[in-house]
Amino acid sequence: MRSKPMGNQEKAEVKGYFETTGFERWNRIYSTSGDVNRVQRNIRIGHQKTVDNVLAWLQEDGDLASRSFCDAGCGVGSLSLPLAQLGAASIAASDISEAMVKEATRRATEAGLEVARVQFSASDLESLGGSYNTVVCLDVFIHYPQPQAEAMVKHLAALAQRRLIVSFAPYTPLLALLKSIGSLFPGPSKATRAYTLKESGIIAAAAQAGFKPLRRSLNQAPFYFSRLIEFERI
Repeated sequence: MRSKPMGNQEKAEVKGYFETTGFERWNRIYSTSGDVNRVQRNIRIGHQKTVDNVLAWLQEDGDLASRSFCDAGCGVGSLSLPLAQLGAASIAASDISEAMVKEATRRATEAGLEVARVQFSASDLESLGGSYNTVVCLDVFIHYPQPQAEAMVKHLAALAQRRLIVSFAPYTPLLALLKSIGSLFPGPSKATRAYTLKESGIIAAAAQAGFKPLRRSLNQAPFYFSRLIEFERI
């Protein structure tokens, strides 16, 4: 099922941001660099909690070497690289930002990973195709309003044979009081919109695609809130 696309202008804004200022900022956050402020450090901690959760779940699900994975919106490889190091032999990783993909490839080479084990490519989520045992999409839905996020869940579910794992910033009354979740990130050059999502809508979209929740967690650190849900095919 092809999802309703993100608006062309908004997609261009997201892509442009993560090719320039956004890439520089998030590349630092998703690294061990000490050149980060308190907010960025807490985002790093929160995101790592989410990645660690997913890696634990994937290992519990069975032999990684016998399963294929899609890391949709892979960024600099925060999930793909440790997943490959744990033994996954087939990972298709993509990101809308060519700069992110280039950095992820550089990190894979630096880590001594075989290129064939993780295949990185530049692509938006709407253009993804193929079939994988497990599809994972972490901290990307923040760029999608509710209707588009629900459509994207259905699109990604169509690529997943058995498992779908997604994370998103959950809608809460506290966050609803803010003009946008972006106001949690003080400082200049937050150029893209950020959306909170209602969990009930995400679960309903997955159900329509033939998936039910298996487990979930709420990972948070100051300035980071992420609901993580693993779905299994019914």
